[in-house]
Amino acid sequence: MLESGHAAPQFVLPDLDGREIEIHPGSGGCLYLLVFFETDCPTCRLTFPYLNSLAGLVEAGSCRIIGVSQDSLSSTREFVDQMQVRFPVLHDGEWKVTRAYDPLAVPTIFLIGEDGNVAKTQIAFDKNDLNEIAGLLLKGTPNQSVTLAGEFDGNPASKPGCTSRHLETTADGDSPAALNLYARTGARSSKIELGDDVDPIEYCLDAGFDPLPVVPPTIERVERMLGAVSLPPDQVIAHVPPNYGEATVEKIAAAAVMAGCKPEMMKPLITLTRAVCDERFNIHGVQATTHFAAPLVIVNGPIRKELGFASGSNVLSNVARANSTLGRALQLLLLNIGGARPGEMDMSTLGNPGKFSYCIAENEEESPWEPFHVEQGFRPDQSTVTLFAAEPPRGVSEHNARKGRTILRAICQNLTTIFGYRLCMGFEAFVVICPEHVRTLQRDGFDKDSIRRFLFDNTGIPLRAFDDDDGEGVQYLKAYEKITIDGEPCYRKFAHPSQIRIIVAGGTAGKFSAVIGSWATGPRGSQVVTYPIE
Repeated sequence: MLESGHAAPQFVLPDLDGREIEIHPGSGGCLYLLVFFETDCPTCRLTFPYLNSLAGLVEAGSCRIIGVSQDSLSSTREFVDQMQVRFPVLHDGEWKVTRAYDPLAVPTIFLIGEDGNVAKTQIAFDKNDLNEIAGLLLKGTPNQSVTLAGEFDGNPASKPGCTSRHLETTADGDSPAALNLYARTGARSSKIELGDDVDPIEYCLDAGFDPLPVVPPTIERVERMLGAVSLPPDQVIAHVPPNYGEATVEKIAAAAVMAGCKPEMMKPLITLTRAVCDERFNIHGVQATTHFAAPLVIVNGPIRKELGFASGSNVLSNVARANSTLGRALQLLLLNIGGARPGEMDMSTLGNPGKFSYCIAENEEESPWEPFHVEQGFRPDQSTVTLFAAEPPRGVSEHNARKGRTILRAICQNLTTIFGYRLCMGFEAFVVICPEHVRTLQRDGFDKDSIRRFLFDNTGIPLRAFDDDDGEGVQYLKAYEKITIDGEPCYRKFAHPSQIRIIVAGGTAGKFSAVIGSWATGPRGSQVVTYPIE
């Protein structure tokens, strides 16, 4: 991508009426703000109202704001009308200018100075960057004190962008046409005929469907899977980030086949596809972060027994076909439809074994408390799937405790380290309590609410943890709440008890519980979502 300090290329592109417009950065004594965008990108749609506001604030002649569309002329015109764009938009249908500037994602903004060099870039949506750009453009004008992107305007502080068109490729090497995120039907899956000398399993491995062998999705197998639901094969259930591929019923069925699912797994998988593409969950961010996060699926309700989900011994491992195949089918959807390939879009530093499959069920039969889905407002006889952007589990081995408080203090020690030991407030956790620990806690009068409150009040980071690094890591301390735990001054780990979620799972023998930490939470990160299985 063209970086700050580099000369911005001159170019000629048509506007939406076909007139050729020449852009000569560095001439005319004005600044340029070039905005590369796609019409189907939700982050572009989030960004443009702010750019419209900026266009109304800059002084005439001081800066030219220019949109550069990578999509078809018709979809660009429709986008401009829908968004009521207040600045010129040029059409880069062959991506010649896009390739010259080489944005990594859309939207990408290039601020070009009067000298013709790139002064600043912004990728995706970030309020701080937008306000910085506005400050540079409005400096010395009557509008210089205006805040372009307010902190509490109802939009997130940041949001990942979409892959730039010139970087999207199909197996043929061609870039696909613009997607329609609002379409109800999509293209049918392509059919590939293999010669007699081609091993279909090896073909799937070579095609990159998954680094583990998959069940070849033959027409017969996919049709058998489709027979489990009464939905048209071309119906679009969701568009899967980051490439916003169409998750049609047929493609979901193909993923189910490849993962080894039984046909009856189609209903929970379709629900799970809707849930993972819920904007609140932010699978785009989960798949693009360098953090450990992977989608953890938690199953509740009667479907656990109906389809054979494991909730007891070895619940976090490969004990049951239902857990393993539902979790794997989700990962195959994210990989092959969403395009989040490791080393390309998925840039996790170390990764997470859960990216093969990460699916558990709550052991409702061994729990004296309300199941998780009932806490969320669903009926006990409803079946649900819950998604959580999860780190790998941390073990809590406490065999000597005779009191519930002692078990909870051991859990507190694990909770201090989720996401980062010296980071507080912006994170959540699922505490998975095993049946033996549950019995001790119940005997001592604990329920889920009192457990949550105890963990909230007794999980903190000692103030002394911030004393040794010559001020490193202290920039957030003003936002942290000081408390005292066992006589030690601490910063409270969680902002609210509701950030600690509790389920019961695991075998009836053994005093091993677990803590599963989160990625960033709230509007800037990923929020827990629970969907009923219809």
